[in-house]
Amino acid sequence: MTSRTTTRAARLDQVCADAVGVARGAITEVDPTDIGEHLEVVAEADRVVTHFFESHLAGYQGWRWAVTVTRVPRSRHVTVCETVLLPGPDALLAPGWVPWNERVQPGDLGVGDLMPTAPDDDRLTPGYVLSDDAAVEDVSWELGLGRSRVMSKDGRMETAQRWYDGDAGPEAPISAAAPRNARCGTCGFYLPLAGTMRQMFGVCGNLYAPDDGRAVSADHGCGAHSEALLSTAEQPVDELPTVYDDSEVEAVAVSRGHGSVESGEPAEDYGHS
Repeated sequence: MTSRTTTRAARLDQVCADAVGVARGAITEVDPTDIGEHLEVVAEADRVVTHFFESHLAGYQGWRWAVTVTRVPRSRHVTVCETVLLPGPDALLAPGWVPWNERVQPGDLGVGDLMPTAPDDDRLTPGYVLSDDAAVEDVSWELGLGRSRVMSKDGRMETAQRWYDGDAGPEAPISAAAPRNARCGTCGFYLPLAGTMRQMFGVCGNLYAPDDGRAVSADHGCGAHSEALLSTAEQPVDELPTVYDDSEVEAVAVSRGHGSVESGEPAEDYGHS
């Protein structure tokens, strides 16, 4: 059997609503000039209402003075319950509070800083539990003799996605500018990781590469690929013989100049005079 419960809206008490002067007079913590015009009155409960006044305090733009008043039944004497400064709909507010562990960004941890890991961190799993990584299970079972916690499947997936979307993935500027066939998975300096991460990630071991000592995806790339120095020998180009079209050759008559020698005459010893 179920019953429906309805909540009755509070009825505005007119006696309390008319006590604007009483409410304004209750704001004694500031100068009277910091109290603006009466904005509205809101019914909170039976014979309990809140008066809102505009605030002129410096630095509190959009805030409002809120004064709650009430009266006892069958009495017209209004008393003040509380006075407070509240933000209005257009008030300028500080950003919401964020826990410190959610504010920390990659690279914020400096020398000497300590960042404790929560006991219930989803990225970790107890080391005495069989790993959910099949490749690790085939090698060892850490039964309290090694690390107290190891990386969970969720932690590995989160790490892989972060690496792939960042500077270690194929969309990094240095990777996009590299030749298409210069991928880390085919590079001799590529050192694959262990476990399931081996399928997609390894560590760069090229001293001259910008990612030396860093984890990179197999489809990442740069100009320091191990095969970048191997170039194909240049193939000679056979030159085709020059072909003349006799039909396009035009005979031109050339007049003999003074001192010219006929083709049938012997040449002079010292050439033309």
